[in-house]
Formats: sequence, C-alpha cells, structure tokens
Amino acid sequence: MFMPRALKVKRPAPVSGKMLNKKIKVGEGGREDQGGSETPVQKEEAYEDTKPLEEEIQAVGDSGGLTGSSVQEDGHKSDSNDTEEEEEEEEEEEEPVKSFRKSQRWPEPGEPVCVMCGRYGEYICDSTDNDVCSLECKAKHLVQMGMGIGADVFDRKDKTGDERTQPQLPAVDTGRVGEREAGYVYRDDQFISGLTDEQIQRIKRELVIETQGRDVRRPIIEFEHCGFPATLGGNLKKAGYEAPTPVQMQMVPVGLSGRDAIVSADTGSGKTVAFLLPVVVRAMEKPAHSVSSPVALILTPTRELAIQIERQAKELVMGIPNMRTALLVGGMPLPQQLHRLKSSIKIIIATPGRLLEILKQKAVQLDKVKVVVVDEVDTMLKMGFQQQVLEVLEEVPEEHQTLLVSATIPTGTEELAARLVRDPVRIAIGEKNQPCANVRQILLWLEEPSKKKKLFEILNDSKLYQPPVVVFVDCKLGADLLCEAVAKVTGLKTVAIHSDKSQWERNRILRGLLEGDFEVVISTGVLGRGLDLVNVRLVVNFDMPNTMDEYVHQVGRAGRLGHRGTAITFLNNNNKRLFLEVVKRVKLTGSILPPQLLNSPHLHEQQRREKKKAKQGSDDTLVTKNNLLDIIRKHDRRKK
Repeated sequence: MFMPRALKVKRPAPVSGKMLNKKIKVGEGGREDQGGSETPVQKEEAYEDTKPLEEEIQAVGDSGGLTGSSVQEDGHKSDSNDTEEEEEEEEEEEEPVKSFRKSQRWPEPGEPVCVMCGRYGEYICDSTDNDVCSLECKAKHLVQMGMGIGADVFDRKDKTGDERTQPQLPAVDTGRVGEREAGYVYRDDQFISGLTDEQIQRIKRELVIETQGRDVRRPIIEFEHCGFPATLGGNLKKAGYEAPTPVQMQMVPVGLSGRDAIVSADTGSGKTVAFLLPVVVRAMEKPAHSVSSPVALILTPTRELAIQIERQAKELVMGIPNMRTALLVGGMPLPQQLHRLKSSIKIIIATPGRLLEILKQKAVQLDKVKVVVVDEVDTMLKMGFQQQVLEVLEEVPEEHQTLLVSATIPTGTEELAARLVRDPVRIAIGEKNQPCANVRQILLWLEEPSKKKKLFEILNDSKLYQPPVVVFVDCKLGADLLCEAVAKVTGLKTVAIHSDKSQWERNRILRGLLEGDFEVVISTGVLGRGLDLVNVRLVVNFDMPNTMDEYVHQVGRAGRLGHRGTAITFLNNNNKRLFLEVVKRVKLTGSILPPQLLNSPHLHEQQRREKKKAKQGSDDTLVTKNNLLDIIRKHDRRKK
C-alpha cells in the first residue's frame, strides 16, 4: 500500500486543445508511498492524457460525483505556484497519478490490490488508508464509504499543514475525533457503575469470567459503555462487532484503564479486537513523535497471524487521521517494509525476527512505545522465540503498558510472563487451557497404515464432510505427500501449506481457503494459531500435535466466534507421552475416548506416577514454629 502523495494539477496557458499534464510530488513532511507489500516507485515519463482538460475532469466527476468547476478553480490557483513547483521538479521527478483505472496495470504477485477494481493498488486513499489504483477508484471509494463526495479526491492538505496547490474543500466529518482523542480517559459508564457488586459477580459467573488483581475494572455490557470516539464506534459496527464477547467485556475496560494484563480465553473468542481497541485508543491519544517512532507494538509468532491482525486494525482505524500501521514480517521484501517506516507509523504489527533485523538497521526506534501486545504468548515465550522477544522488549521504555494474550498459558509460561508485567490483572475466560466448548471432539485410535484410508472415508462421508476441511500434519513433506494422495483418490480440490512455501503462495492459499476456493487444505502448524478460519467447520488432526496446548489451538480452528464445529483426531501409541493429558482435557468435554486409550498400560503408568507425585507433594508441608515438632516426630517414625 502506498502513502498518499501531493497531487499537483499543472495548467499551461489556457489555449484550447492543450492537454493536461499531471505531476505528483513527495510532500515536504516526508510522506511517501507505503504499504503492507509495497513495491518501490518506478520512474515513468509524464503521462499525457488524450482528452482536453474539461472532458477529463468531467469523466472523473461522473465516476465519483466531481464537478468541473471545482477543479477549474483549482487549476487557476496552482498557476501562482508554478515557479516553485518547477524548481522542486528539477530536484526530483515523480510519476504521474493515474486518473482512470483503465490506465493502471494489473498487479504482480504480492503487490497491493485496489479495493474497488482489483488492479495494482499503487496509491493509498488518505481518508481511509485503503489501496486504490487511480483517482477514479478513489472517488468511488469515498462515495462508497460515505465519507464525502468524489471531489474529495482533489483535497490534498497534508496532515502536517503543508498547503498544496488545490483549494481545500470542507473536511470530512470524522465524528469530532480530534477533540475526543486528546482528553480520552476511560471511566465506568453510568449504567455499569450503578450495578451492585452482587450483580457484577453474577454476570461474571454466568459468562465464566475470572479475574485476579488489584482494583479490577468492571466488565462492560455494550461497546457504547466505553465512550469511544464516534468514528471508532462506527468502524466497530461496520466491521460487524455489534456486542462484545466475554473476553472483550472484561479485557477492553482493563486495557483502556492502562493496566497490564495476562489474558487466557478460548480460541475464537474475540481476543484480537479485545486488545486492538485499547491499542487504537492509546495511539489516538498520542501524536506521532517522529517518522520512525511508533506508539504501539504488537508481536505475533506467525506471518499469517500478523497479516490478519493488521487487517482487523485497519478496519478499526478507517477514517481516523494519521492512524497508519506497518506490517513487519519475514517472507516479504525488506525494502518495502523499510520504505513504509519512512512515514509516521502509529502501530507496528511484527514477528520478532524481522523486527530485530530492522532495529539493527536503525530504521525504527521503539523509545516512544506506550503499549506492547504479545499475542500467543505461550508460543512467544518458548525457547524458539523467547530470546528474540526479550531483546525487542529491551528497546521499549520501562514505562509502558503490556498485554499478554493466548488461548493457553501453561503454569511455567505464566511465571515467565509475570516478569514482563507490573501489577497485572489476570483474566481467564471459560475453562483455562481447555479445548473450545463449541467444538465436538472425536478421538479415533488408528495405527499409522490405516490413517490415510480413514481420512478418505471422512472426506466421502456426507454427514462429516463440510468443506473446506483443514487437515493438520506434523511435517512439511507429509503435507505435500498427503495433498497429492487426497487429490488423486478423492478428486477434491486440495492444497498444502507449510513454511517452505513462499509468503505470496501462503497468502494466496489462505485467501482461497477463506473464500472457499479449496475443499481440503493440508497444513502444518502454520494455520494452527490465532487465524479466523470462519468458514471451517471440520478439522482433522491427521497427526496428533506434540503438545496438548497445540491440540487446543488446532481444534479451535473449527469453532470460531461461537460457531459449532467438529474436530477429529487420530492417535496411537506414537502419542503415548500425551495419554494422561488427553484423558484429562478431553474427558471433561463429554467426548467418548477410545477403549485402546483407556486400557493402555502407558496411561495406567502415567496415572500411577501422578498419584505418587501428588502423595509426595502432600508431605511437603510448610515448616512453622507450630508444626516443627510434629514433622520431626513423623520423620523419626519413618526411620524406624
């Protein structure tokens, strides 16, 4: 996506038959092209339109409600600045802005796409931060978004106050955002504060909300209770967030009050919006300090999850001035990401490895960051990511807000996470570290040679098969081989996705999965965490995951945002290390466990060891003055 650039309509002497020669310049404030998958600006010769000025402007006006008179006045005003512009043009020549979409080429793989026509999204609509290919599509986009008439295409006042050559039309009403941003302080809504403590506790019990910490904010019932600025509230509704989920009800007020938080909630419960709302509000309060100093930082373990979070963030900040995001992930060209950072970025969504690479190049500073989010914190604090995350956090000021989020936070991880926060509020929604209650879990005991045959039976079963189906395997080679076998035997449109695929290919597959282009997707763990695969109702764990936490996340792909789903898991003695945990977590859901599992000697041995450990633990009594003599006597009796 490219940053909006100053449009300069240069008008030669008013001789009939002359053609309009449009140039584009980079603003003095340093605002340049930017985007999630940007490509550097290529030099082109000035584009000469084949229509007279009046005909061209009328054509653009017809597409988005433009009037010829408004732009003709604009042309006269630009005459007075021609000399200054020509001097600037000598220093830096820029390509012209495309007026019509037919003049724009089709995108190459990985390039931004126009939201209106699908052509190369070379520019960015400064009012919505969406990619557009031309002035024609920008005008249509503004009309579609209800943000003014198409004449706003020619409203080019830079946010830093740099005056352009065009007349400044009345600004779009953004809900008086500026007035509300600077003084926003979260306070309990009158309705919420009027509830008794007993009523609040009853709400928490019914929604299975557990909180720990000092002075925990009361949960909200509706998003209106937060008192968001009008534009942000409107964006929430446009994005389909009518009522908050339990995790949003509790986490949003805690986040808005500036408290650190450690949050555990079911997969598909709406955690992303729960942390994005406090992040967006904090970013609105703070002006961009400099070009390369963001206000908020969101860390994720996978590229796909980072892309999804940025997409949701853009939905929330649409129409809010100077709320730009940057996506910094591996697998995508580094120069484009560095180019995007040359603008005043407010929110960075990144994977730790790529962010550290950019930090070493001094292309971004984190010394002004006010809020940090670590999504999927249990994965981020494992050995593969832990050191990288800690290195990134060393660059962040000590005074900042930290939000740690995941569906599963094991005890060991929670102890480490607690070192990253100060006086945190702990929030747990539903049964902690348990599979999503909306997913029916089926466990099948299958030896390795029988697994493929059973998968084919499931895909041919009209009661179970609900495309698209996601099949999880434990290795990349296995994904490719199983993909070939499924396509050959069943004839279904099948594709494999794993980390050896290029990022462009992974994006294409994920987009096709969401749009229903594929019937079966064979995946390693890259699709296992955080992704909203909203149309997936059936997940098959062809290979049992290595940990029960991964099992919880993969099963959760089938039950997003309250939808019912089914997860079928194949297991055998190769998974014996997890037998006890499988029984503990899955039995509580009411699922029927295979008799081979319940009668397994490996399970019985694990149960025996756990009982022995629990018995030893009960003897580890805290020594005090009152029980010291009793402990000594007990110890003496054991010796005898």
